[in-house]
Amino acid sequence: MGKTQEQLVSLRNEYVARGVSNGNTHIADFAKGATVTDNEGKEWIDFAGAIGTLNVGHSHPKITEHLKKELERFILPGFNVIMYESYIKLAEKLAEITPGDHKKKTVLLNSGAEAVENAVKIARKYTGRQQVVSFIRGFHGRTNLTMSMTSKVKPYKFGFGPFAPEVYQAPYPYLADKPEGLSDEAYIDSVIKDLKNFFIATVDPSEVACVVIEPVQGEGGFIIPDKKFVRALKDICEEHGIVFIADEIQTGFARTGKMFAIEHFDVIPDLMTVSKSLAAGFPLSGVVGRSEIVDSPNPGEIGGTYAGNPLACEAALKVIEIIEEENLNAKAEQLGATIEATLESYKLEHNFVGDIRRLGAMVAMEIVDPETKAPDKLKTSQIVKTANDNGLLLLSAGINGNVIRFLAPLVITDQELNKGFTILESSL
Repeated sequence: MGKTQEQLVSLRNEYVARGVSNGNTHIADFAKGATVTDNEGKEWIDFAGAIGTLNVGHSHPKITEHLKKELERFILPGFNVIMYESYIKLAEKLAEITPGDHKKKTVLLNSGAEAVENAVKIARKYTGRQQVVSFIRGFHGRTNLTMSMTSKVKPYKFGFGPFAPEVYQAPYPYLADKPEGLSDEAYIDSVIKDLKNFFIATVDPSEVACVVIEPVQGEGGFIIPDKKFVRALKDICEEHGIVFIADEIQTGFARTGKMFAIEHFDVIPDLMTVSKSLAAGFPLSGVVGRSEIVDSPNPGEIGGTYAGNPLACEAALKVIEIIEEENLNAKAEQLGATIEATLESYKLEHNFVGDIRRLGAMVAMEIVDPETKAPDKLKTSQIVKTANDNGLLLLSAGINGNVIRFLAPLVITDQELNKGFTILESSL
């Protein structure tokens, strides 16, 4: 007989590192679609999606059935040792579905942070420059370089220095925080002016290898930039030979109603980093982009032992097939609109519900002090904890910890969605 919930939590506390966080301390036993069942038979509606990793849902039957067969063939020949077809097919498919009709190549890796790290390596090799520009409120990972590129100090950076050199953070527009009385257009213009000044006062563009931008900031609180800002940034990159890198790790694979979020901004990146929902839960990431840039490193200078694991590649090929066959881009827009409308109804009932924003099914709700409109991190954590105690997997985000974010699988049923909202409404 298996161990009880209490026994497993006790063992977790004794043997698992304290620095690993757990939003929910129950033990998953089975998961399907947007529902997780714990080891005591309790069901949990999933509005977190393993932090945006399960756009096609838990255990999609097309993926599980396919991988059962693939598992019998081999697990890891090691692409550096002997090649296999799934890596090559996925590289071809990524070249096909990513923005731009230029020639593209791909390097496959394991995690999102590893993809960002390699994108920077490639850009530095291509340009012969060292400086890297990321953005205020951005998140790119927990390695030394990607932690250096990340904006939020606690919990990601505090006490972990020294950080990687030649990393600089530029301004990024945040309409919810604009000065009172200033129009949206005037505010965006002011941020663009600050951005141009950044390339004078903080870095010289001739020394910048790459700019790495999340088309929608994830951990930063689902902050959506204005198209004019993204275009101005791309113009700066083109003028000065800077590699423009779109970090699509949380935004990619239909989350925002398009295959990739950068498509909303009419900008074609030089390189893209992909991971999370790419492989439905299998560790896989990649850097995709212009062939002449990706080919800058010599053989052996990029890669890794597990990079491009064949089972993960097979899962990724199925994910892309499912997105196309089940039209998950349209489903994302429909789901996001439903979530947004529900949150707007909460705003009428609760004076602590602040800004609501979304792009596709990437939706956020801020929790604020009703009087001052200041971020209310405590109330946010109370809401998230109450939801997690009562059958809803829910996550917070934001540099001030006051954003509730919604990353439900795009295949969520109406029944699951309504059940989740009932729990959320009660938690509020």
